[in-house]
Amino acid sequence: MAQREAVLVRHGESEWNRDNRFTGWADIDLTERGVAEAKAAGEHLRAAGYSFDVAYTSMLKRAIKTTWIVLDVLDQCWLPVHKAWQLNERHYGALQGLNKLETAQKVGPEQVFAWRRSYTARPPLLDPDDERHPRHDPRYRGLDESILPAGESLADTTRRVLPYWRDVILADIRAGKCVLVVAHANSLRALIKALDDMPDEVVPDLYIPTGIPLVYRFDAALRAVERQYLASDEEVEQALERARLLAQKPIPPGAVP
Repeated sequence: MAQREAVLVRHGESEWNRDNRFTGWADIDLTERGVAEAKAAGEHLRAAGYSFDVAYTSMLKRAIKTTWIVLDVLDQCWLPVHKAWQLNERHYGALQGLNKLETAQKVGPEQVFAWRRSYTARPPLLDPDDERHPRHDPRYRGLDESILPAGESLADTTRRVLPYWRDVILADIRAGKCVLVVAHANSLRALIKALDDMPDEVVPDLYIPTGIPLVYRFDAALRAVERQYLASDEEVEQALERARLLAQKPIPPGAVP
């Protein structure tokens, strides 16, 4: 019987994570810590004996470089890597690039917390002429402008992540391939919400640790039947606690979303 597995990895810390800025679709690089977190993810996978058949990631360098680092640790640099805009981070609209603490001081921490953690809250949208709008980015030049977001709620993000998962990635899982998906906190939250059939109201309490791969196993109907972090219980709990603390109100300087 074919083994049906997908491994999800959140990219390592980026420069704007470190600087406590809304990142979204801005193409921001990894920090030294982020590189170390990506290596740690690869080492967890190597220790567990993983070898992949295909990898998927977003169009953003922090996820792409995390993928490269993981595959380098696994000595699988040759592996096919598919880059998809549908796996991009949630688009933070007019918030993109702003400092989270300063924004909370202006509009209130409750509003910022809702923008960051809730399922339906949508940030202020970008004007189409704003240089931060993806219509001005050459990597999306071939896409119909009508599908490019000017700002997204997590629900909006889910509506682009899930069709790509169902139409593209699941085909590889159905064929028995072992799949690596390296993405972002919110694109992974959108996917995990669906895989675990979570109600909307629990989404604010869904946290994705960096550097710890999350394995999903599927039955013949491609339903998720098992999930497992590839790390010790203590390491997982420490990583989740760090993610929880950094997402609480008020938002401290240097927090990571």
